[in-house]
Order: sequence, then structure tokens, then C-alpha cells
Amino acid sequence: MNILEDFRKPFDPKEVKWRVGSTNAAKDRGLALAYIDARNVMDRLDEVVGPYGWQNKISILEDDNRVLCSIGIKFTADNEWVWKTDGAGATDIEGEKGGISDAFKRAAVHWGIGRYLYALDSPWVALEKRGRSYAIAKSEMPRLAGLVGGTYDPASEPDPEPEAIETIKEV
Repeated sequence: MNILEDFRKPFDPKEVKWRVGSTNAAKDRGLALAYIDARNVMDRLDEVVGPYGWQNKISILEDDNRVLCSIGIKFTADNEWVWKTDGAGATDIEGEKGGISDAFKRAAVHWGIGRYLYALDSPWVALEKRGRSYAIAKSEMPRLAGLVGGTYDPASEPDPEPEAIETIKEV
């Protein structure tokens, strides 16, 4: 078993999600960026080195609210912990919690986890307004799923509840 090779294995295409990066001025087109959830990273770490073979440490830099995350892997040959660190700022969506998640995922990339996602195409896609934000149009999802070797199942992404969208509009 080669730990680094196992970390680098691609994720099941159903686990890869897409978010909007840059947009045009009209907000009707945007760059699609592939990502995985922090829980996918935790599962990969557990799968490869076991739940006691890794740990992470979070630090918040007080001067600019950036978050640093270090992931340590215990190599059994010498029982030594090896650490890799990366950081992120607070996110627009979940603030500090989102920053912690982003820093964790970025630190995992140093171990090779999800690194291949950065090499994927980030195509321009049609956007649709959802609440106060913009999301990738569902018509684009089959093409994006194909970029990671999967197929798109519309049932896998439930529509947001109409009441929730209305509530957001009123705020």
C-alpha cells in the first residue's frame, strides 16, 4: 500500500460538486469550478490511514481572520507525524466555518487529496438566478459530470424549497 498514491485516487464522480467562480457582467455566464466536500476528505483520510492515523490542527490568525489548517499523517514505519499546512479566509457563505473547511481541504491537497480537480477544465457555463445568488444552470450539469467521468442524475440535486427562496427575497 502506497499512502500517497491512495490519497491521489480520484473521487467517485458523484462526490464531485461544482460551484460558480468568476462571472460575466450580466451574471448569466460563469466559470464552473469542481470541488469536494470536507467530509469527502475526512473519509479519504480514514480510508487510507485509519481514524487514528491522521489529525488536524486549526489556527485563526487574529490580525486578518485567516484560518490555517495543518493535517498530520502518522507514518507507521517510524511512528512519526508529518504535517502539511495551508490557509484560507472566511467565506461569503459560512464565514469562519467556511474558512476552516476551505483551509482543511487546501491542506489535504498538499497530501494529494483532490489535487487532480485543479487540472480539470473550468468551462464557462450558463447561470440561473436562485434566490439572491446565481447557480450553475441544471442544463449544464450533464456536461460537467462528464468532465469527471460521471453522468448526471437530476434526482441527486433536489430543488430548493420555494418557501425558502421567498423568505430570502423578503429579507
